[in-house]
Amino acid sequence: MNALAAHGLGKRYGEHWALRNCSLEVPAGRVVGLVGPNGAGKTTLLQLAVGLLAPSTGTIEVLGLAPGKSREALARVGFVAQDAPLYPDFTVGETLTIGRRLNERWNQDWAERRLAGLSIPLEKPVGQLSGGQRAQVALVLALGKQPELVLLDEPVARLDPLARREFLQSLLDAAVEHGLTVVLSSHLISDLERTCDFLILLRDAEVRLSGAIDDLVERHRLLVGPRGRSTAGAGIARTIRESHTDKQSTLLVETAGPVGDPAWESHVVDLEELVLAYLGEPNEPRRPVDVLHRVEARA
Repeated sequence: MNALAAHGLGKRYGEHWALRNCSLEVPAGRVVGLVGPNGAGKTTLLQLAVGLLAPSTGTIEVLGLAPGKSREALARVGFVAQDAPLYPDFTVGETLTIGRRLNERWNQDWAERRLAGLSIPLEKPVGQLSGGQRAQVALVLALGKQPELVLLDEPVARLDPLARREFLQSLLDAAVEHGLTVVLSSHLISDLERTCDFLILLRDAEVRLSGAIDDLVERHRLLVGPRGRSTAGAGIARTIRESHTDKQSTLLVETAGPVGDPAWESHVVDLEELVLAYLGEPNEPRRPVDVLHRVEARA
């Protein structure tokens, strides 16, 4: 069973589509990176998945259930919204009490042990915690309900590098300990590269790329060859980005098998190169655009 599945999913506000034609499947047990520029539809997708929004078109299921219409779905999904909103005047212990009273499967012992391990005192008001500590409390609140799927909307965007790393490590520890599926929205590709094994990329309110990261990286290549050389029939499904000098062309392509033309040098791409190429991908009709300078320099 998929942890998250959408088919023709869309959300419209008047004439504006916040998300459209979204179809994807996320297998259970994955740690998913959700990426895209501001306004691409990341928050909308997560809010649809947790049941805070209703679709305008299509369907979405979490753990085989319709979010927002199933009490069971609500109990099995944890959510950390942007900025980890918590009541600042409540103590950490009082925040856990809210979690215990609102969630039938709440694990108080686990939540208290997790916070003790992070040296976060239960008697301290949430408003007096550091940004990293508040994010950790929000994560414990989401995980203490013992969910099977955890959705996080840019939870580390405002944290310093150390707090961000500690948060992500806590998230991975919990995912391994409890066998969770995690969907993590972030602009920080380096963090996703360290933590995620599955990628969903949104651009202009649509899914542009989705799948296991190893598979996505494997089927893309950076090609360097003579200017004007045709790539037709050379094992290339499509060109994502391209740049040219007087004598040389540099292409980031999705392959459809081995690149057979020996005139093209083939180079492996990393996740960051791949994501940035798709984020810069022009709308139809596709037009050549400059590839990243650092990509061309590597070639």
